[in-house]
Amino acid sequence: MPEAQHHIGHWSNAFCLCEERSDVAIAKPSKRINLAITTQTASARNDSTHNPLPLGEGGTQCRVRVKKAAFTLAEVLITLAIIGIVAALTIPTLIQNYQEKAWNTASQVFQRKLGEALRVMNVQGTLAGYTTTEAFVDELSKHIKISRICDNDDITTCFADTVTWGDEEVDMSKVKKAKNFGQNDWDTNTVAVQFANGVNGIIAYNPNCTQNQFSNNVITFGETGIGTDCLAILYDVDGFKNPNTADKDINSLNVDKLANLLKCSIELSDGTCFTAPFEPTPITKAECEQLVADGYPIKECYYDDDYWAGAVKACHDMGSSLPSQEQLDQLARDLYPNTEISSTLYEHSYGTRDNDKAAEWGFIASSSTSSFWLWSSEEYSKDDAYYRNFFSTRTERHDQVRFYSYFQAVCLAE
Repeated sequence: MPEAQHHIGHWSNAFCLCEERSDVAIAKPSKRINLAITTQTASARNDSTHNPLPLGEGGTQCRVRVKKAAFTLAEVLITLAIIGIVAALTIPTLIQNYQEKAWNTASQVFQRKLGEALRVMNVQGTLAGYTTTEAFVDELSKHIKISRICDNDDITTCFADTVTWGDEEVDMSKVKKAKNFGQNDWDTNTVAVQFANGVNGIIAYNPNCTQNQFSNNVITFGETGIGTDCLAILYDVDGFKNPNTADKDINSLNVDKLANLLKCSIELSDGTCFTAPFEPTPITKAECEQLVADGYPIKECYYDDDYWAGAVKACHDMGSSLPSQEQLDQLARDLYPNTEISSTLYEHSYGTRDNDKAAEWGFIASSSTSSFWLWSSEEYSKDDAYYRNFFSTRTERHDQVRFYSYFQAVCLAE
């Protein structure tokens, strides 16, 4: 027997002996060797095509097999778990980045097409001169494909029901006027449109829009998009799909704010709506004069603690206004049932005030008989403004100095 075979046989016999006698200790070789044991008779394995290994005692044959490297089931499961965790952490970010890039690209493409349409209108002299948004959109549809137009009573047929604007969820059915975009001086309605490329939009037109057929500065393009004073538009680059969120799929041009955030807290019997009552913050004479210069509905200024002007500013900044004297008359009719309410200045109307309703609407404390006063939108002089008082048994129109701090105010809501 050759030397190598002699040693293998020696260890084979030793291993087999260990299997048969558990009390025998065997020294392990320096190299790891697995001995797979098969028990066969010498004659069964002694053929011309197979070279038998040495036999141990009792005819036990042992084979030598080198151990191969492999992963255990636990190792495989741990690896898969790690891969899953990494995927869960990275894939959403990759998808979000891709989606934001797609939204930005779609927005840029749309503004480019809209800008080119406006440029053509400027060259043709059809950009300015309209008094309504509807008339402007009719002309715009000749230069950019529009598949559907919805008036301001049917906004959500062409646009999403709600839009997330900052921290607020805005009911788009109430975005009916340019002032809802913060454009308080335009005094035009909004129109919703569906463009043929899948973009949905709400448009308000500026009647003071300017055009110049020989100028390239009427419609400009910059890093933030197109520049024009002719319209304000809120648009959704993926139609009715979510998330309908500003600075994602929702973008805008000349939309300073989405100001239909005035909730109808007080609804009168004739359908007039007011916000919840509030105590105005006074402004100084200098601040008041600046508001006059900025076009706020204030004629003159006098006091350095002008509460009425502060109320005008608060409502105007929300895209609304203080109620007129006639609208405060209607409030009195609802609070003094079965009472003939006079609209004559200084004339008392006597009746019993509905304190429960006054408390429900936030004017007084529950079951209180205290009085309250509400500013109107109308100015009497540089130091006076009109208001209506609401006592427990009478009400009347009156005028009062504008520095009175205990007067309340409400704004018109839609």
